[in-house]
Amino acid sequence: MHFCNVKGILSSKNGMNIYRGCTHGCIYCDSRSSCYQMNHDFEDIEVKQNAPELLEDALRRKRKPCMIGTGAMSDPYMHCEMELQLMRRCLEVINRHGCGVCIQTKSDRVLRDLDLLKSINERAKTVVQMTLTTHDEELCKIIEPNVCTTKRRYETLKIMQQNGIPTVVWLSPILPFINDTEENLHGILDYCFDAGVRGIICFGMGTTIRDGDREYFYAALDRHFPKMKPRYINKFGYSYECASDNNDALMRIFHKECEKHNVLHHVGQIFDYLYAFPKTEDAQLSLF
Repeated sequence: MHFCNVKGILSSKNGMNIYRGCTHGCIYCDSRSSCYQMNHDFEDIEVKQNAPELLEDALRRKRKPCMIGTGAMSDPYMHCEMELQLMRRCLEVINRHGCGVCIQTKSDRVLRDLDLLKSINERAKTVVQMTLTTHDEELCKIIEPNVCTTKRRYETLKIMQQNGIPTVVWLSPILPFINDTEENLHGILDYCFDAGVRGIICFGMGTTIRDGDREYFYAALDRHFPKMKPRYINKFGYSYECASDNNDALMRIFHKECEKHNVLHHVGQIFDYLYAFPKTEDAQLSLF
């Protein structure tokens, strides 16, 4: 872990990442890819220590409240967050300015900030997005080794439901030959429907692999799934998109079940929902 001061914290679309790198160890992580030009080891977390102050300044300049997104590149609830509490400080800033927040995470550590998430949701809007890929607990521990398992993430979604906080699930990636099965899909969907998620984001049944990510992924396959790497090489070569042979059948099940349970399942609709800020008058009323 190393610390730095940065010049800005919000992107043009109001996204922020207060950390760079990750310690969750997911074997498929695209954020390892060379195209992101990370100049330090992925597990050597870069901490943007002035993020709360920058966010305070940025939101003070906003003409009106907006949705702030975080977690797209680095999970804001990694192990170091429990000590550093930068995410919590940023949530305090968001709450103070009447903005909303969309958080993407795999960690139940998000529950530490339940008080702030509820307050933001009462004043504006909170959406907690949780990644679920692998229903089988033992398999999940291999694929996503340093973070809570899917069952615990489901329990976290249930707690959000009980506290009136909307949730969305990322069903991605699904690894060909490993968890691209009907059993896995139904298990995850059952968790989602029981937890009352608003939407499930799925770009297709498969994964992406590119330079930087590929080497780490293949090394993990050698460790945990003997003879699996040659199957990937023979099937996908150096392709970026690696679609499951079961994609069409699984996607039919996915869309059918989501329709049946009245859950959003078209990616565009879900993103529209995530970043739509409540009407100004609604947000103002919630402040009083």
